[in-house]
Amino acid sequence: MKKQGSRRSDEGAGKAVRGLVTLAGGPGAWTPPANNGEVRVQVDEGVELRGILQVPPAASGVVVLARGHGSSRRGARDLTVARLLQAEGLATMAVDLLTAAEEEAWRERDLRFNVGLFAGRLAGVARWLRRAPRTSGLRVGYLGSYTGAGAALAAAALRPEYVDAVVCRGGRVAMSGTVLSRVRAPTLLIVGGDDTSAMEPHRRAFAALKSEKRLEVIPGATHRFEEPGTQTQMVELAGLWFLQHLGAPRWETQPESHALGV
Repeated sequence: MKKQGSRRSDEGAGKAVRGLVTLAGGPGAWTPPANNGEVRVQVDEGVELRGILQVPPAASGVVVLARGHGSSRRGARDLTVARLLQAEGLATMAVDLLTAAEEEAWRERDLRFNVGLFAGRLAGVARWLRRAPRTSGLRVGYLGSYTGAGAALAAAALRPEYVDAVVCRGGRVAMSGTVLSRVRAPTLLIVGGDDTSAMEPHRRAFAALKSEKRLEVIPGATHRFEEPGTQTQMVELAGLWFLQHLGAPRWETQPESHALGV
């Protein structure tokens, strides 16, 4: 259960997060510059990833959107989520975790579900953001979905010094308790209430995490959060978590707290 801090109330935070939906496109919304924010990120020798980096003025943190195989930094869903987060003052980095050549061969199973590969590259993106002039002063968060959810957790365990908050929305979170116990960043797991195959893996992952954590179940949502209103709820929850942990004054949070009696 969240406790009200001395500098910010639950009501105020709720209004801030509602701005993710109500302000995007409104008079106060931030509009990305004319250039499309394309960047190339060297994560390893001979490995260069493509991303879209957008940094609003006075950004309070930067969120890396990771989806894994078959995804694109220009995917409509992630670009929508990115714009909503930008409107709230968070920088975003939508990144392809496979190179252009690898995307051509993504049907190979070892590439499609190689969480270890994606985790190393995601950590490399975070390292790049911490050194890049436009983002070097910002705290870094991971927003992972599908295979990218497992990669976000594995990257947070692999290089905990690179990340300050993690949100996983659905996806592959089933991994060893040893890995999950190494995660140090505050972690939010979001799962659809009708995503029956994912519910138990999320409960087990939640139990194994030793960091500050929260599990949110969105009623009526399935794996992709395509049902009316469910994506909005997911973005509100993710946005609040990042606002709390990447720049805004934090609430006191008990590590064992979670939602809906899970």
